[in-house]
Amino acid sequence: MSREKRQAERIEMLGEMPGAATVAQPITIRELSRTGALVESATPLYVDSVHQFRLTLGDHALIVRGRVAHCRINELDQDRVMYAAGVDFVEMSEAAAQLIATFLESVKAERRT
Repeated sequence: MSREKRQAERIEMLGEMPGAATVAQPITIRELSRTGALVESATPLYVDSVHQFRLTLGDHALIVRGRVAHCRINELDQDRVMYAAGVDFVEMSEAAAQLIATFLESVKAERRT
């Protein structure tokens, strides 16, 4: 009886074959605008890389694509390093842009009261 569990044969790649992986990494959103955000992460984000960002806007969750404009060390101590990255939203739908704008208006309204 075969112990092979694969449904398709794997073929070894000779030499190098480039690839990339997307890994979910927790971030903290420090600043938010209609066109981008400043996020904090324990992992550096590479300048010009594009990622999907999950934003929790009150009762709504939204996934937007963003290009990293800059990244720097924000906090450094013995136990950890935290990075701050500026993100420009790209290819955002009108509905997503409107949801962000509405959320930002509600935050400003709450702070005025």
